[in-house]
Amino acid sequence: MQLTPSLARLVQELGRLPGIGEKTAQRLAMFILNSDLTYVENLAEAVWAVKAETTLCRECFSLAEGELCATCRDPQRTEETICVVEEPADQMAVERIHDYRGRYHVLQGVLAPLDGIGPEELKIAPLMERLKRGQTHEVIIATNPTVEGEATALYLAKQIKPLGIRVSRIAHGIPMGGDVEYIDSVTLG
Repeated sequence: MQLTPSLARLVQELGRLPGIGEKTAQRLAMFILNSDLTYVENLAEAVWAVKAETTLCRECFSLAEGELCATCRDPQRTEETICVVEEPADQMAVERIHDYRGRYHVLQGVLAPLDGIGPEELKIAPLMERLKRGQTHEVIIATNPTVEGEATALYLAKQIKPLGIRVSRIAHGIPMGGDVEYIDSVTLG
């Protein structure tokens, strides 16, 4: 079946989304085409609104609508502990455990010198300014266990330790229910 130009364009745009292949893009496009107009209008409005209204929190650089994100506005959160993550999605993952009651700082990436990403391209300077206020006693570095994530964690620890603030790193290792026999050597190391 030949797609109409507008349907082909929708398939092409949906296919640019991460994790969406051509067949899934076609299924989504057909679903949208067969949906009632109210749903399509609501979907289009939601896509536009998220782009128009979502900003970065001026304090922690997480996602916000307005100057501060929900976490930074929450008076129940303590500034004594700051969890440093790479991206807002990482903060969402930590929040899913419903156990952490501190604040966050989102770096908006990791150090990647080969890609031209140094400390100046990340939100490291604002983190250091927050820490110099003296309210924070511990920084938990929760970068991913990749080469870039580890390099970023080491860099941050080196910058933070002279301030007399405790630096912790999230644990890496065998997942719950994992079997030592089947774990790779890097994880075991």
